[in-house]
Amino acid sequence: MKTLSPGATIGILGGGQLGRMLAMAASRLGFSCIILDPDRNCPAGKIARAMICADYDDETALAALSAECDVITYEFENVPAHAVAFLQAAGSALAPPPKALEISQDRLREKNFLQDIGIATAPYQPVENEARLRTAIENLGLPALLKTRRLGYDGKGQAIIKNQNDITNGWKAMQSAPAILEGFIDFALEISVITVRGADGNSKTYHPARNIHKGGILRRSIVPSGADAPIITEARTIAMKIANALDYIGVLGIEFFVGKDDSLMVNEFAPRVHNSGHWTVEACGISQFENHIRAIAGWPLGDTARHSNCEMENLIGEDAANWQALTAEQGALLTLYGKRHQRSGRKMGHVTRLKPL
Repeated sequence: MKTLSPGATIGILGGGQLGRMLAMAASRLGFSCIILDPDRNCPAGKIARAMICADYDDETALAALSAECDVITYEFENVPAHAVAFLQAAGSALAPPPKALEISQDRLREKNFLQDIGIATAPYQPVENEARLRTAIENLGLPALLKTRRLGYDGKGQAIIKNQNDITNGWKAMQSAPAILEGFIDFALEISVITVRGADGNSKTYHPARNIHKGGILRRSIVPSGADAPIITEARTIAMKIANALDYIGVLGIEFFVGKDDSLMVNEFAPRVHNSGHWTVEACGISQFENHIRAIAGWPLGDTARHSNCEMENLIGEDAANWQALTAEQGALLTLYGKRHQRSGRKMGHVTRLKPL
């Protein structure tokens, strides 16, 4: 991948809050961004140099994006495979690599990939129908978590199977989509590691954050995580191992379960900047967003050390209506995503509260 000079143009597939913050980081370094998103009022489109309003598999739109951009990246992992193939055929430079997208889009393929490179995960089995679900439950036991193999996020496409009475309703919730059953993990805490890898193979990691979820949605990320030093070292090593195995370029978010016996299992990875890394904007000299732009532009990676401890809180739905009190709060740094419509379960912004190291 060639090194881009300031003034180059970066394409971003997806115009949500992650795309918005990527475009802001790119602008700081002198790059321009073009967003492709089907929503004309998407958050990233409001601040980018230009926006192409079209579906992700619109070949005319993809061709226009390819013609204008020096490199194209993604702000979410469910970019249609057709779109990626079209951009590759058009000669676009893509980062992260399409292989990472393909693996992360399918939970079964993701789990198989992790196990193949020697990384522990929750026990799992594929599920194609209710009969196969019952067999998987016999093998893994209950409780267990049933998930669609594709397109689930923020708790969507999931069902907890606690007892035999939940089986039929759990399978109905999948709407006949191919699924995966995961064994229940009695973990002590959840952490995530944000790692960044350059085209030269150099990689760095941010300090792991402890993540608190509610209703399947990330509510808070806390740094430091409270995990013991050996666990932190192991998690960072695993994160870089995954990035190397994917020949990755850019920022990669990896979520872990820390067991009560100090075991470490990877839950999933996201080939993009990650919600649990938003705190890096305020608490680090170089954020995950700037490091992603640096990596895909062929620039040296920035320092991932933090200058403050912090807690990042997602503002979900009506939480964002409290913006006046949040801006008046000492030590609280507010980011709103510019979304027009506030609704339950929707991420509207976040606030990061800094604390001394």
